[in-house]
Order: sequence, then C-alpha cells, then structure tokens
Amino acid sequence: MLRKMLIVFAAGCFGALVNSLVLWLSGRYGVSQALGVAIAPGLSPHWLYPRIVWGGLWGFLFLIAWQDSRPWRKGLTLSLFPTAAQLFYFFPFQTHQGLGGIELGLLTPLVVVVMNAIWGVVTAHAVKA
Repeated sequence: MLRKMLIVFAAGCFGALVNSLVLWLSGRYGVSQALGVAIAPGLSPHWLYPRIVWGGLWGFLFLIAWQDSRPWRKGLTLSLFPTAAQLFYFFPFQTHQGLGGIELGLLTPLVVVVMNAIWGVVTAHAVKA
C-alpha cells in the first residue's frame, strides 16, 4: 500500500508541474489575457512549490478503485475534485476573488476546469506507467 501511495503522490506532483507550466505559458503568451482572465503567474519557486505539493496531495484520489481502464477518463473525473475546491472554496474564501474566481474574469471557471483536466490526465497516465 505504501508503494501505491508514493506512486500516486509522485504522479500528482508531476501532473501539477505540467499543469503549472501550461498555466504559466498561457499567461506568458497572452492566452489567459485573450480570454479576459487575469491569471498570468510568474514562474518562481514561491508560486510553484505549493502547487506541486497540493498536486501530490490531490494525487491520493487516484487510490480510489476504478473499473474503467481508460486513464484519461479517470483523470478527467478526478480532476473535478480540485476544480470544485478551487472554484467554490479557495477563490471565494481564501483569495477573495468571488465564487468561481469570477473577479479574475468571466471565463476563469473554464480556465480552471481545463488546467485541472491537464493535471488529472497527466497524473492518471503517470500512475498507469
């Protein structure tokens, strides 16, 4: 069991690293701004480290038994948990950006869903490998 826990944590960290790099690149190259979303983080250890740790912690969701053998489906489904946490807890209560982070732009929920889907699919494939 410990081996499985280490694998899903590491896979979640890797998924978070990929997610973070895609989010940073979307801000750097103006994709977020073109969508009217004010998310353009700088790539720094201060920003990256907590994201990677949280990604690893969320990776424990991959310990849930799953009948479907398609990793992308499991990844997309399980990515809804951190998405819900971000949209309905962290944005409104921790960063005070409104429900769904709407104060960052109307399409913020879409950006969060897509970015967390990237985390989920990458993590699912890393767990399977």
